[in-house]
Amino acid sequence: MTTDRYEAALPEGARPRVVLGVAGGIAAYKACELLRRLTESGHDVTVVPTAAALEFVGAPTWSALSGKPVSAQVWDRVHEVPHVKIGQEADLVVVAPATADLMAKAAHGIADDLLTNTLLTARCPVVLAPAMHTEMWEHPATVANVATLRERGVLVLEPADGRLTGKDTGKGRLPDPVEIFDLCREVLTRGRTPADLTGRHVVVSAGGTREYLDPVRFLGNRSSGLQGYALARAAAARGARVTLVAANTALTDPAGVDVVRVETTAQLREAVVAAAREADAVVMAAAPADYRPTSVSRAKIKKAEDGSSPTIELEQNPDILKEISQHRLREGAVIVGFAAETGDDTGSVLDLGRAKLARKGCDLLVVNDVSGGAVFGSPDNAAVILSTQGDTVEVPRGSKAQLAHVIWDLVVAGLAR
Repeated sequence: MTTDRYEAALPEGARPRVVLGVAGGIAAYKACELLRRLTESGHDVTVVPTAAALEFVGAPTWSALSGKPVSAQVWDRVHEVPHVKIGQEADLVVVAPATADLMAKAAHGIADDLLTNTLLTARCPVVLAPAMHTEMWEHPATVANVATLRERGVLVLEPADGRLTGKDTGKGRLPDPVEIFDLCREVLTRGRTPADLTGRHVVVSAGGTREYLDPVRFLGNRSSGLQGYALARAAAARGARVTLVAANTALTDPAGVDVVRVETTAQLREAVVAAAREADAVVMAAAPADYRPTSVSRAKIKKAEDGSSPTIELEQNPDILKEISQHRLREGAVIVGFAAETGDDTGSVLDLGRAKLARKGCDLLVVNDVSGGAVFGSPDNAAVILSTQGDTVEVPRGSKAQLAHVIWDLVVAGLAR
């Protein structure tokens, strides 16, 4: 994300004070990358490891990377009252990795070391990035502890799927440190603003679908998925449980987000409809292909020696946005569509956007002027957001993260109606 909105939320010359808690899991080594990114981007970081964490990564490493002395004990520098002061002065506390043991202590108010004392005294946003074996994450005790923490406003991320310790794979892997860093910046941008999507499940689609002609070639589009990923990351930072349906992107999974990967429009429809059954909001930021070949060649289509060209017959794909808008799978859900328009002889970009809003039946429509290929692959975006109530919100060019938060502001307002 760009830094303009982030820096604007801070007092002039201020360095946001971040406490990086590190619990005792093998993923502790990954927190070094998170710490490096936080310090290099100007944050004042205090590392508070547990004694078990120091078995994985020693205090000299944390001190060298943070530029500060590091301790796990409440008895060091007692005159400074660190067990109270560190949490009181923090703008953000992030624990990565957060083990099952650490979350159990946090949920039950146990304070037997410096990190758990800090969690009790912190009045700033708290982010926990869990890492543990799948069986531990799915255990009823952990499930209950996570629910308790979330009810109290703690942002507990969903762990990633992937390789765990040894040969095991499954859900429980620490999210990518770069994505945890980006999410922390999102949280700091919002400051002490309540996580207004806590307890909500949102579905976001991203990327562009592919419709295969043969095993090699496909019909596609230029969507990069950047806006959809920004929406997913912003929703996670606001406390939502996020399902991201990603079509053919090369982007890193956002921290705390469940990612469903698809290729074709039919697969995108199946995944979105399935997730939308229990979703409070669906944001269709993906660019599904309007058409697909009526048949797909099993073998690569060869170039004709006589110079002739093959005829490809197309049929329309299902209209996912129209389907989920006009046949609501959950009462009260807010549906958001996107319209990439260039304008033509039939009307301007906004004229076409208003017609699409009426045709699709969604609650909000984000209209992008993509003349000349604008928006695609760019970190920035500008849009006009139309609503069924007749409201028009113009969002000037800025980062896609900024646009994402404007969209979620409108979604939250819609859910409150």
